[in-house]
Amino acid sequence: MRFFNRITFQTPESVELEFTLAGIGNRALALLIDYIVLTVTLLVFLLIWTIFSTQLFNFFEDFLTNAQSLGLWLLAIFFIIAFAIYISYFVFFETLWFGQTPGKRFAKIRVVRDDGRLIGLQQATLRALLRPFDETLFIGAFLIMLGRREKRLGDLAAGTIVIQAQTPTASATLTISEQAKILNQQLIKITDLSQLLPDDFAVIREYLQRRGAMSLKARASLSLKLAEQVKAIINLENLPEAVTPDVFLEAVYLVYQQPEF
Repeated sequence: MRFFNRITFQTPESVELEFTLAGIGNRALALLIDYIVLTVTLLVFLLIWTIFSTQLFNFFEDFLTNAQSLGLWLLAIFFIIAFAIYISYFVFFETLWFGQTPGKRFAKIRVVRDDGRLIGLQQATLRALLRPFDETLFIGAFLIMLGRREKRLGDLAAGTIVIQAQTPTASATLTISEQAKILNQQLIKITDLSQLLPDDFAVIREYLQRRGAMSLKARASLSLKLAEQVKAIINLENLPEAVTPDVFLEAVYLVYQQPEF
Protein backbone atom coordinates (compact mmCIF):
# COMPACT_ATOMS: atom_id res chain seq x y z
CA MET A 1 0.00 0.00 0.00
CA ARG A 2 1.25 3.48 -0.81
CA PHE A 3 0.25 6.82 0.68
CA PHE A 4 1.91 9.64 -1.23
CA ASN A 5 5.56 8.56 -1.23
CA ARG A 6 5.28 5.92 1.48
CA ILE A 7 4.91 2.16 1.27
CA THR A 8 3.88 -0.25 4.00
CA PHE A 9 4.95 -3.87 4.43
CA GLN A 10 2.69 -6.28 6.32
CA THR A 11 4.90 -8.85 8.02
CA PRO A 12 3.80 -12.43 8.84
CA GLU A 13 3.54 -11.34 12.48
CA SER A 14 0.99 -8.66 11.44
CA VAL A 15 3.52 -5.91 12.13
CA GLU A 16 3.26 -2.98 9.75
CA LEU A 17 6.56 -1.38 8.70
CA GLU A 18 6.39 1.87 6.79
CA PHE A 19 9.14 3.17 4.54
CA THR A 20 9.39 6.48 2.74
CA LEU A 21 10.42 6.22 -0.90
CA ALA A 22 13.50 8.23 -1.79
CA GLY A 23 11.91 10.29 -4.58
CA ILE A 24 13.44 11.55 -7.82
CA GLY A 25 15.03 14.58 -6.14
CA ASN A 26 17.03 12.66 -3.55
CA ARG A 27 18.05 10.06 -6.10
CA ALA A 28 19.22 12.74 -8.53
CA LEU A 29 21.28 14.39 -5.78
CA ALA A 30 22.84 11.06 -4.84
CA LEU A 31 23.66 10.29 -8.47
CA LEU A 32 25.22 13.73 -8.98
CA ILE A 33 27.55 13.20 -6.03
CA ASP A 34 28.39 9.68 -7.18
CA TYR A 35 29.22 10.97 -10.64
CA ILE A 36 31.50 13.63 -9.18
CA VAL A 37 33.40 10.92 -7.29
CA LEU A 38 33.41 8.70 -10.38
CA THR A 39 34.65 11.53 -12.61
CA VAL A 40 37.58 12.23 -10.30
CA THR A 41 38.38 8.51 -10.17
CA LEU A 42 38.23 8.14 -13.95
CA LEU A 43 40.36 11.26 -14.50
CA VAL A 44 43.04 9.79 -12.24
CA PHE A 45 42.81 6.52 -14.16
CA LEU A 46 43.01 8.43 -17.47
CA LEU A 47 46.19 10.18 -16.35
CA ILE A 48 47.80 6.94 -15.24
CA TRP A 49 46.71 5.11 -18.39
CA THR A 50 47.95 7.90 -20.66
CA ILE A 51 51.41 7.79 -19.09
CA PHE A 52 51.48 3.98 -19.21
CA SER A 53 50.20 3.64 -22.79
CA THR A 54 52.53 6.37 -24.08
CA GLN A 55 55.54 4.64 -22.60
CA LEU A 56 54.35 1.28 -23.94
CA PHE A 57 53.68 2.71 -27.40
CA ASN A 58 57.09 4.35 -27.58
CA PHE A 59 58.76 1.12 -26.50
CA PHE A 60 57.10 -1.05 -29.18
CA GLU A 61 56.99 1.55 -31.93
CA ASP A 62 60.32 0.49 -33.40
CA PHE A 63 59.41 -3.21 -33.29
CA LEU A 64 55.97 -3.04 -34.94
CA THR A 65 55.25 -2.47 -38.61
CA ASN A 66 51.77 -1.17 -37.83
CA ALA A 67 52.07 0.77 -34.58
CA GLN A 68 48.66 2.35 -35.10
CA SER A 69 46.95 -0.94 -34.32
CA LEU A 70 48.63 -0.98 -30.92
CA GLY A 71 47.22 2.47 -30.23
CA LEU A 72 43.72 1.26 -31.11
CA TRP A 73 44.09 -1.74 -28.83
CA LEU A 74 45.25 0.46 -25.97
CA LEU A 75 42.29 2.77 -26.54
CA ALA A 76 39.87 -0.17 -26.55
CA ILE A 77 41.36 -1.55 -23.34
CA PHE A 78 41.02 1.87 -21.75
CA PHE A 79 37.28 2.01 -22.46
CA ILE A 80 36.77 -1.55 -21.18
CA ILE A 81 38.56 -0.81 -17.91
CA ALA A 82 36.77 2.55 -17.54
CA PHE A 83 33.39 0.81 -17.95
CA ALA A 84 34.44 -1.82 -15.41
CA ILE A 85 35.34 0.94 -12.93
CA TYR A 86 31.95 2.59 -13.57
CA ILE A 87 30.02 -0.63 -12.87
CA SER A 88 32.25 -1.73 -10.00
CA TYR A 89 31.81 1.58 -8.19
CA PHE A 90 28.09 1.00 -7.65
CA VAL A 91 28.42 -2.75 -7.05
CA PHE A 92 31.23 -2.32 -4.52
CA PHE A 93 29.63 0.39 -2.41
CA GLU A 94 26.04 -0.89 -2.52
CA THR A 95 27.24 -4.34 -1.44
CA LEU A 96 29.73 -3.16 1.20
CA TRP A 97 27.51 -0.40 2.61
CA PHE A 98 24.23 -2.36 2.40
CA GLY A 99 22.53 -0.40 -0.35
CA GLN A 100 24.38 2.89 -0.10
CA THR A 101 27.00 4.65 -2.21
CA PRO A 102 28.80 7.85 -1.14
CA GLY A 103 26.05 9.80 -2.92
CA LYS A 104 23.23 7.82 -1.31
CA ARG A 105 24.87 8.17 2.07
CA PHE A 106 25.00 11.96 1.64
CA ALA A 107 21.39 12.08 0.45
CA LYS A 108 20.35 9.71 3.28
CA ILE A 109 18.73 7.12 1.03
CA ARG A 110 19.26 3.38 0.71
CA VAL A 111 18.48 0.52 -1.68
CA VAL A 112 16.62 -2.44 -0.15
CA ARG A 113 14.88 -5.48 -1.57
CA ASP A 114 11.16 -5.40 -2.27
CA ASP A 115 10.48 -7.16 1.04
CA GLY A 116 12.62 -4.70 3.00
CA ARG A 117 15.68 -6.91 3.37
CA LEU A 118 19.19 -5.59 2.78
CA ILE A 119 20.49 -6.07 -0.75
CA GLY A 120 23.39 -8.32 -1.65
CA LEU A 121 25.92 -8.71 -4.47
CA GLN A 122 23.37 -10.09 -6.94
CA GLN A 123 20.96 -7.18 -6.59
CA ALA A 124 23.73 -4.57 -6.66
CA THR A 125 25.23 -6.10 -9.81
CA LEU A 126 21.91 -6.20 -11.68
CA ARG A 127 21.19 -2.56 -10.80
CA ALA A 128 24.65 -1.46 -11.93
CA LEU A 129 24.60 -3.36 -15.24
CA LEU A 130 21.24 -1.85 -16.20
CA ARG A 131 22.18 1.68 -15.15
CA PRO A 132 23.49 2.66 -18.63
CA PHE A 133 20.12 1.68 -20.13
CA ASP A 134 18.27 3.67 -17.46
CA GLU A 135 20.31 6.74 -18.28
CA THR A 136 19.72 6.46 -22.03
CA LEU A 137 17.22 9.19 -22.93
CA PHE A 138 16.43 9.46 -19.17
CA ILE A 139 14.39 6.25 -19.31
CA GLY A 140 15.08 5.54 -15.64
CA ALA A 141 13.98 9.01 -14.55
CA PHE A 142 10.66 8.68 -16.38
CA LEU A 143 10.06 5.25 -14.85
CA ILE A 144 10.80 6.56 -11.37
CA MET A 145 8.40 9.49 -11.77
CA LEU A 146 5.61 7.42 -13.29
CA GLY A 147 5.92 4.16 -11.36
CA ARG A 148 3.94 3.38 -8.22
CA ARG A 149 7.10 2.31 -6.37
CA GLU A 150 9.48 4.67 -8.18
CA LYS A 151 11.49 1.89 -9.81
CA ARG A 152 13.91 2.21 -12.70
CA LEU A 153 14.82 -0.73 -14.95
CA GLY A 154 17.58 -1.83 -12.58
CA ASP A 155 15.15 -1.90 -9.67
CA LEU A 156 12.59 -3.88 -11.64
CA ALA A 157 15.17 -6.50 -12.62
CA ALA A 158 16.80 -6.73 -9.20
CA GLY A 159 13.59 -6.57 -7.18
CA THR A 160 14.66 -3.50 -5.21
CA ILE A 161 13.32 -0.14 -4.11
CA VAL A 162 15.10 3.01 -2.94
CA ILE A 163 13.95 4.39 0.40
CA GLN A 164 14.97 7.13 2.77
CA ALA A 165 17.46 5.79 5.30
CA GLN A 166 15.86 5.45 8.69
CA THR A 167 17.33 7.24 11.67
CA PRO A 168 17.40 5.78 15.15
CA THR A 169 14.07 5.97 16.93
CA ALA A 170 14.15 8.55 19.70
CA SER A 171 13.19 6.79 22.89
CA ALA A 172 14.16 7.24 26.49
CA THR A 173 14.07 3.45 26.94
CA LEU A 174 16.31 2.63 24.00
CA THR A 175 20.05 2.99 24.47
CA ILE A 176 22.89 1.54 22.45
CA SER A 177 26.08 0.60 24.27
CA GLU A 178 29.56 1.32 22.94
CA GLN A 179 30.25 -2.42 22.99
CA ALA A 180 27.32 -2.95 20.62
CA LYS A 181 28.68 -0.35 18.20
CA ILE A 182 32.00 -2.22 18.06
CA LEU A 183 30.26 -5.59 17.70
CA ASN A 184 28.12 -4.14 14.89
CA GLN A 185 31.21 -3.65 12.73
CA GLN A 186 32.39 -7.20 13.49
CA LEU A 187 29.03 -8.70 12.55
CA ILE A 188 29.07 -6.92 9.18
CA LYS A 189 32.33 -8.71 8.34
CA ILE A 190 31.56 -12.21 9.61
CA THR A 191 27.84 -12.79 8.96
CA ASP A 192 25.21 -12.47 6.25
CA LEU A 193 22.95 -9.86 7.82
CA SER A 194 20.92 -9.55 4.61
CA GLN A 195 18.98 -12.64 5.72
CA LEU A 196 17.15 -10.58 8.34
CA LEU A 197 13.61 -9.61 7.39
CA PRO A 198 11.82 -6.39 8.37
CA ASP A 199 9.73 -8.26 10.93
CA ASP A 200 12.92 -9.59 12.57
CA PHE A 201 14.08 -6.01 13.00
CA ALA A 202 10.63 -4.93 14.27
CA VAL A 203 10.66 -7.59 16.99
CA ILE A 204 14.20 -6.63 18.08
CA ARG A 205 13.28 -2.96 18.16
CA GLU A 206 10.16 -3.68 20.21
CA TYR A 207 12.21 -5.61 22.76
CA LEU A 208 14.92 -2.93 23.03
CA GLN A 209 12.30 -0.24 23.58
CA ARG A 210 10.42 -2.17 26.28
CA ARG A 211 13.15 -4.07 28.10
CA GLY A 212 13.50 -1.35 30.74
CA ALA A 213 10.02 -2.14 32.04
CA MET A 214 10.63 -5.89 32.29
CA SER A 215 11.69 -7.87 35.32
CA LEU A 216 15.30 -9.08 35.28
CA LYS A 217 14.20 -12.70 34.85
CA ALA A 218 11.79 -11.97 31.98
CA ARG A 219 14.32 -9.73 30.29
CA ALA A 220 17.11 -12.32 30.50
CA SER A 221 14.85 -15.07 29.18
CA LEU A 222 13.44 -13.06 26.29
CA SER A 223 16.77 -11.54 25.22
CA LEU A 224 18.37 -15.00 25.16
CA LYS A 225 15.51 -16.42 23.08
CA LEU A 226 15.64 -13.54 20.58
CA ALA A 227 19.42 -13.74 20.32
CA GLU A 228 19.26 -17.47 19.57
CA GLN A 229 16.65 -16.88 16.85
CA VAL A 230 18.70 -14.11 15.22
CA LYS A 231 21.89 -16.22 15.40
CA ALA A 232 20.10 -19.02 13.54
CA ILE A 233 18.87 -16.64 10.83
CA ILE A 234 22.32 -15.16 10.13
CA ASN A 235 24.11 -18.52 10.57
CA LEU A 236 26.25 -17.37 13.49
CA GLU A 237 27.30 -20.29 15.68
CA ASN A 238 28.55 -18.48 18.76
CA LEU A 239 28.69 -14.96 20.08
CA PRO A 240 32.10 -13.39 20.73
CA GLU A 241 33.37 -13.69 24.29
CA ALA A 242 31.88 -11.37 26.92
CA VAL A 243 28.97 -10.39 24.63
CA THR A 244 25.56 -10.55 26.28
CA PRO A 245 22.34 -11.22 24.34
CA ASP A 246 21.32 -7.59 24.91
CA VAL A 247 24.52 -6.25 23.37
CA PHE A 248 24.15 -8.65 20.45
CA LEU A 249 20.59 -7.48 19.76
CA GLU A 250 21.67 -3.85 19.98
CA ALA A 251 24.41 -4.52 17.42
CA VAL A 252 21.94 -6.15 15.03
CA TYR A 253 19.55 -3.24 15.53
CA LEU A 254 22.26 -0.82 14.38
CA VAL A 255 22.52 -2.60 11.02
CA TYR A 256 19.05 -1.39 10.08
CA GLN A 257 19.01 1.91 11.92
CA GLN A 258 22.34 3.52 11.12
CA PRO A 259 22.51 5.27 7.73
CA GLU A 260 26.29 5.54 7.81
CA PHE A 261 27.33 2.21 6.33
